[in-house]
Amino acid sequence: MRTPRTLALAVGFVALALVPVVAAALNQPFYLDLVRRIMIFAIAAVSLDLILGFGGMVSFGHAAYLGVGAYAVAIPAFYGVHSGFVQWPLAVGLSALVALVIGTLSLRTSGVYFIMITLAFAQMLYYLGISINAWGADDGMRLARRSQFGGAVDLGNPYVFYYVVFGLLVLLLWLGHRLIHARFGMVIRAARSNEPRLRAVGFATFRYKLAAFVLAGAACGLAGALLTNQTEYLTPSYMHWTRSGDIMVMVILGGMGTLFGPVLGAIVFLLLEDVLAAWTVHWQVVLGPLLVLIVLYARRGLWGLLAGRG
Repeated sequence: MRTPRTLALAVGFVALALVPVVAAALNQPFYLDLVRRIMIFAIAAVSLDLILGFGGMVSFGHAAYLGVGAYAVAIPAFYGVHSGFVQWPLAVGLSALVALVIGTLSLRTSGVYFIMITLAFAQMLYYLGISINAWGADDGMRLARRSQFGGAVDLGNPYVFYYVVFGLLVLLLWLGHRLIHARFGMVIRAARSNEPRLRAVGFATFRYKLAAFVLAGAACGLAGALLTNQTEYLTPSYMHWTRSGDIMVMVILGGMGTLFGPVLGAIVFLLLEDVLAAWTVHWQVVLGPLLVLIVLYARRGLWGLLAGRG
């Protein structure tokens, strides 16, 4: 049952690792940018899956951390601080802090109330972003230069930047795998199934869920830092609720609670978006029914199809 998935993982990782080689051979740097963007959103999707797929926490404001991470890179750069050793830890730390505040309040509720609170916080941050004229307001602002690390880690080199993103995605998947198979992950999954029973036997489920919420926010903040470096531009639209919806679709499309499914979902979603957008300006009209069909006939997501359990 695991053979198709193991084969798919091996082929997928090798294919991602060889993209720069193929792009250089074909003299098509566009593919390098496209796949790098896909991997950045895959990081954001995996971070959401940690709380949505494994914890059952339907956060509709996950893009808030994407935006916080982006601002944590762009604002220091605006004031002349270009060191990645400052920007990236700041992006992760601030995103974790925002997630801590949002999680502390929202996790005391459940169901539609939880969804609406996470959405409200994200929209609050979005409207804050578009109201600050010093940082570009609704127009955003350009990134003067990508994060500087010195030495061989030169993000100005598209190939180096590609492998940095690839390495971070692989690291996140490895850490996620270790986490969900540890005691922490077992508690999170058990709380999704029957939280009252888990509390009755002595587990502080709120603390576990809050920790997962903070970790997910921190990882998404890292994706935001990468996204700003990718586009070399900051826009408050990173935090809009539609962006949260896109990330959620990636998770559902690939397969919730599968860890690797969101990566597949990000690949399929963004490739479809790119291909259809080149074909027609009304690409959403085509993409929508395609996604509905996939969800209807692959209820465990695309990742579940690899085991023949769609």
